Amino acid sequence: MSNFMNIICVREKPTSKILFIIVLLSEVIIAQNKIPFASQNNTIELSVTNTATVDAGNVTVEVQSAPQWLKFTNSKTEISSLKSREAATASFSFSVDKSAPVNKPQTLNFTISSPTGEKWTKEIVIQVSAPEKFELFQNYPNPFNPSTTIEYALPKAGNVTLKIYDAIGKEVATLVNEMQEAGYYSARFDASKLSSGMYIYKLTSDKFKEVKKMMLMK
Repeated sequence: MSNFMNIICVREKPTSKILFIIVLLSEVIIAQNKIPFASQNNTIELSVTNTATVDAGNVTVEVQSAPQWLKFTNSKTEISSLKSREAATASFSFSVDKSAPVNKPQTLNFTISSPTGEKWTKEIVIQVSAPEKFELFQNYPNPFNPSTTIEYALPKAGNVTLKIYDAIGKEVATLVNEMQEAGYYSARFDASKLSSGMYIYKLTSDKFKEVKKMMLMK
């Protein structure tokens, strides 16, 4: 079921003939303007109501500014005809890149322009939720020579270690050993001084432990 959230307190100039009401709609946007981590197919819909006694045309709704990790399919929509006392909807689809910071308020601004040159701006504060679970991803490329990238996701803050072992279990490198906030991370492993063969990498955080294999081929 879709979740609706009305964004109120939209300012209207005293001389304005068009009242803009912003409505946030998405199948994945949840309470308090939080967006799930690395989500796709999100939709923001802006409902524009003409309160004037005459029809309006060529009303432009545009994304003025947004975080780089918000990937919009379309950033500008034009409402060609807006009849008196009626409403029209401008829709914007977007996805959230996995590099987005989590649990940190970010702003998204829209500009709504009337055919007479008047402009309104609306700021929406959003947050990206933390990943739902710990996850260690397969390195890439794999096989590799001489370096590879290892990525992982943390649902909460904690001390994190990411270590590399050879085929007989001897530790050959520590890539991460520090406190990290919830979010998505990547680490680069340079094996230029190591011999070809199978290696194991292990992620540990809180009670979570996971290992995966990778192949170095020179």
